[in-house]
Amino acid sequence: MSGRDTSEDSIVILGSGMAGGVAARTFREDGYGGRLVLIGREPTPPFGRPPLSKTYLRGEESLSGWFVNPEDWYEKNRVDRVAATAAHVDIRARRVELAGGNAVSYSRLLITTGGENRRLDVPGAQLPGVFQLRTVADCDAIKQAALRGARALVVGMGFIGSEVAASLTQLGVRVSAVLPGRAPLESVLGPEMGELMAGIHREAGVELVTGDEVVRFEGARQIEQAVTRNGRRLECDLAVVAVGIRPSVAFLEGSGVALDNGVSVDPSCRTNVPGIFAAGDLANHMHPLFGRIRVEHYNNAEKQGAAAARSVLGSAASFAYVHTFWSDQYEHKLEYVGHARTWDRFVVRGSAMDRKLVGFYLADGVLRAAVGVNRGGDPELDEHDEMAAAGRLIAKQARPDPAALADEGRDLSRL
Repeated sequence: MSGRDTSEDSIVILGSGMAGGVAARTFREDGYGGRLVLIGREPTPPFGRPPLSKTYLRGEESLSGWFVNPEDWYEKNRVDRVAATAAHVDIRARRVELAGGNAVSYSRLLITTGGENRRLDVPGAQLPGVFQLRTVADCDAIKQAALRGARALVVGMGFIGSEVAASLTQLGVRVSAVLPGRAPLESVLGPEMGELMAGIHREAGVELVTGDEVVRFEGARQIEQAVTRNGRRLECDLAVVAVGIRPSVAFLEGSGVALDNGVSVDPSCRTNVPGIFAAGDLANHMHPLFGRIRVEHYNNAEKQGAAAARSVLGSAASFAYVHTFWSDQYEHKLEYVGHARTWDRFVVRGSAMDRKLVGFYLADGVLRAAVGVNRGGDPELDEHDEMAAAGRLIAKQARPDPAALADEGRDLSRL
């Protein structure tokens, strides 16, 4: 499978994050020899972001091992890197108009611009010491402020907020966290897992301010405290706002590319406009198993970036990846496979008290997702790994016996 190799042919990748970097590599590995342009505003080569909330934030790891490709790979493989931001896509002229007035023409376009942080629109949000985390520069600024003994406030306890709270605590920072729900990650993992995660953070020393929200930040020259809707005043030397991301699609408004909670794509990552594709955080994808979903995790960006590149080159295969992701918080490892927005039964194998379990999410008897905490194994290498076995059951839309799921004596791979 290869694309047309002519002087007129050009593929433009708009977005230089994980999905864009993987796509560039896939194009060359799969034989595309035409002009290849990668447009993005970040100064670093495409890299995986997980260390920004974990090992890089704690100063334990550099980012070099997370580069999608070595720095010199792009020049060696004739990939033109353009440091710019898109202003508009002209689908008739087939060109990407850049902020600043320049334009880049394309034969086929793959959009991988990802997401941008949601802002907390409250008084004082612009005070020095109020941070968000998306880029290397963001992370470096937080690291500089996160002195041992400092007081930090984390706003939001989704995956990024939870990982940042854990990393700051491990650095010797005193952490308080404000969240609208009853427990960290409850909206994604459910009340049982939310309670488990809340216990982990509280035991580590994090103060969880639940069922509340920040209404303003206060300080003379930089942040000194936050005030919540319920009247709490939380003193802090720094704050990290982690209230989610929104798809980076403003430049596509009015272009004719269909938008709906991101860029709408079919099972093969194709948009409604011939020759335009999308992948990664912004792709609202019609999944063969889970219906229309948009996934904001590293594993999806990596795998969907490659799948979308192959679709650009002519593949009609559906992207049917049974989604997985992971999160490291303190010494605990959380893994997840599948996708479940709602479920009517949650079955536990193992012990929530011991924080070593697999939980299964079922809807109308069908296994839709599973979560594992501290169960070990490598799903890529061990066919008997519980999460890998759960993934195979999910892919088959299996209806396993709940009692068998809960029975640690039953091999999931044999159900």
